[in-house]
Amino acid sequence: MDDPNVHRRLTAILAADVVTYTRLMARDEAGTHASWKSHRRELIDPKISEYEGRIVKDTGDGFLAEFPSVVNAVTCAATVQCGMLERNAGVQPPSRIELRMGINLGDVIAEGDDIFGDGVNVAVRLEKLAAPGGIAVSAAVRDNVGNRLDLQFEDMGEHTLKNIDRPVRAYGISLGFPPAARTIGSGADTQEPWEIEKPSIAVLPFNNISGDPEQEYFSDGITEDLITDLTKISGLFVVARNTVYTYKGKPVKTQQVSQDLSVGYILEGSVRKAGSRVRITAQLVEGKGGGHLWADRYDRDLTDIFALQDEITHTIVDHLKVKLLPEEKKVIGRVPTENFKAYAYYLRGRQFLHWHSKSHYVLAKRMFEMAVELDPLYARAYAGIADCDSFLFLHYNADVSVDGILATSAKALDLESGLAEAHASLGLALSLRERHSEAMAEFDQAINLDPNLFEANYFYARACFAQGKLDEAARHFQRAAEIKPDDYQSLIVLVNVLRSLGREDEMKVAAREGVARAERELALRPENSRAAYLGAVGLAALGELDRAKEWAGRALAIDPDDRLAKYNVACFYSLEGEADRAVDLLLELLPGATHETKRWIRYDSDLDAVRSHPRFPKVLELLG
Repeated sequence: MDDPNVHRRLTAILAADVVTYTRLMARDEAGTHASWKSHRRELIDPKISEYEGRIVKDTGDGFLAEFPSVVNAVTCAATVQCGMLERNAGVQPPSRIELRMGINLGDVIAEGDDIFGDGVNVAVRLEKLAAPGGIAVSAAVRDNVGNRLDLQFEDMGEHTLKNIDRPVRAYGISLGFPPAARTIGSGADTQEPWEIEKPSIAVLPFNNISGDPEQEYFSDGITEDLITDLTKISGLFVVARNTVYTYKGKPVKTQQVSQDLSVGYILEGSVRKAGSRVRITAQLVEGKGGGHLWADRYDRDLTDIFALQDEITHTIVDHLKVKLLPEEKKVIGRVPTENFKAYAYYLRGRQFLHWHSKSHYVLAKRMFEMAVELDPLYARAYAGIADCDSFLFLHYNADVSVDGILATSAKALDLESGLAEAHASLGLALSLRERHSEAMAEFDQAINLDPNLFEANYFYARACFAQGKLDEAARHFQRAAEIKPDDYQSLIVLVNVLRSLGREDEMKVAAREGVARAERELALRPENSRAAYLGAVGLAALGELDRAKEWAGRALAIDPDDRLAKYNVACFYSLEGEADRAVDLLLELLPGATHETKRWIRYDSDLDAVRSHPRFPKVLELLG
């Protein structure tokens, strides 16, 4: 765009409209007009300003507003709808003014004070889906709000919206009461839970001050377990593990972190492990002002580690005045294993698992297996084994049994039914067995248990792609990439999906960020062929063919027998126009290829250029 006044931005858009406005005006024009202006002046416009929004368009019987924050947009909408209900108390239905609202998070074209584009159009169409007095939102809004607000999102399914070229999944927001039955109060007592954001907290990686870098896994494990326990509390919003770990090893100011992550509180601390003793210091900081709300030091035996974690969690909950539900108390207090050595092996395995390379998956699996040997009832260790096998199968075509993943994840769930990672691995195994409806139920369960679980969204996205559900695949790949800021895989696979959907601008953004992340991975782990071959695909999508060719060659040099390296390099050759070389690699890798790889060959838009090649029928024959 050449016009300096025209630019694109991501924003939260709220569209609202009065139900049956024409009928109301026909019945009582003057009264309806005056009533609507009163609602706007006394409730709606002040609330939009309070939540940092601005009205973009006034449509007479409605309005279009934008907000810099999705949470603010949803909170404002819920507050206004609650306020409208109260203002309508005692007004008979024929004269009652009710609103429908739609909210979308999307890319818009901004020109002066106006905004245009699909992001706006989707919000307007969603508004038509809402019930009178209700709110309908897009999946992007629902995912970004997560559990920050005490609101229930009800899946309304996919909808084909007018002038929108792809189906849109919609969610209705339940305001927590049947509109006709709610008792109207007065004064301060009328404040509803959605009017206040939940207390929000980020747990920064605890510093390892043991004097031994090898003990890093232990301090990381303490941090992760505290995040896991706090995430189980419905009255708290907790920043995901992968997000806070971007601050690991960096000098940070708590006030800046609070601002960056939009959270009210920061927990930080340190861990010193020596022999059979552990010393943990922890402090809770108020993010805006930087003041300390609480600080303490604990010197304990290692065997008391779970009781210590439980004590810290309860102290945080008490200081933030969060009410624990009975079931939450039970879940947080549950000890995962009585065997400290098993726990130590589990923490080491989890550290390796987070590094996401073939050798580290193998090491992680070995650690989890040793934990299971020490404690055959250790559910989380079984879930870890299932995770390792899942990634080894998907990313490296390792000789792993899908039935084994099914059995191991099922074993974990038999021992502890609330393990999100086990539900995710079970979903993957079921999808590989083409038991798709069961798989989707497991993925949904995993995300309900832990909305910030990378594996759940990543496996879900791959399963959607294998079924040709490209919009859903794109949404879950995007969410996975948000959850894990160092993950290059989700973004570069997303490039293929966005190209198939014709979303070229978004595709280039994903490719650019994916390549940058792959480059950082190669700097850390130069032996990882996956970062090299996926990076080559991303570079090809950006038109940087010389660099892409260099990365593709590097991938095959690192691991010439890796079928997935051959597959992705074939994709690169296809994009570059070297059809013969692409087909050669496909024919070479197909004997013995997994069912999933064969499905990708069928759907992958990177290979479109070679589908008319004279030898491609041979590829189809090997696909079966």
